[in-house]
Amino acid sequence: MFFFVSKLFWFVAQPLNFSILLMGLAFFAVWFSWRRIAMTASASAFLILGLAVWSSLGALLLHPLEDRFQRPSPAPSHVDGIIVLGGGFEGGVNLVRGGYELNASGDRFVETAVLARRYPEARVVVTGGGGTLVLEGEGDAATAPRLLTALGVSADRLVLENESRNTYENAQFTKKLLDIKPGETWLLVTSAFHMPRSVGLFRKAGFDVVPWPADYRTSGIEYPGFAQDNPIDSLQNLTIVLKEWVGLFAYWATGRTDELLPSP
Repeated sequence: MFFFVSKLFWFVAQPLNFSILLMGLAFFAVWFSWRRIAMTASASAFLILGLAVWSSLGALLLHPLEDRFQRPSPAPSHVDGIIVLGGGFEGGVNLVRGGYELNASGDRFVETAVLARRYPEARVVVTGGGGTLVLEGEGDAATAPRLLTALGVSADRLVLENESRNTYENAQFTKKLLDIKPGETWLLVTSAFHMPRSVGLFRKAGFDVVPWPADYRTSGIEYPGFAQDNPIDSLQNLTIVLKEWVGLFAYWATGRTDELLPSP
């Protein structure tokens, strides 16, 4: 139920869709001569779109998430396993074409391939099934072997978890799949903005992981203002970060994590 409610909520709440719904409300309000509702809804829609597309709001909200966890320095001398969270492939395209097309979060898998070469004895765990509610697509755990083996990672090193639909299930199902022994070192690779929520969920599952963030969306030096990035990236940044902050609160409020904003 949590999965379905979260997907439906986010479909409505993301800035672009919410603005479109508000403009639809304004249209009907004009039709029925509800002037105050029409003016409020249309003004709100334009304000949301303006902030999302032309301001640095999204980047500023991303900063505390992307800076929360840093890669360990020095890097571990020995690593038993590398876990990469799904979300880096174009599932709909790969389902039809059979390739390994990457999306904006594809750096997760590039970084995983780099780590696999640095730690040749480490197992490589890919966790992520179909995480969409309506659109059909291939899960990342099904696509990843094609890319990783093409980049030189031996197939016998791969451990695939292809049932999880969200980050909570990533953590729970991966913990059940692996026989973790005391003293082992496991790296967790995901987008930097997604790392706080991911670490909190893995900790709650009883799996102590070493964060290895990738896929940064900001330089970290953005400042309040307008027209600092192209409009599409600005909209995407705000969409991503609102989803992440809502997810952090929802997981904490439902007891899936112990901290609202997990710390190192």
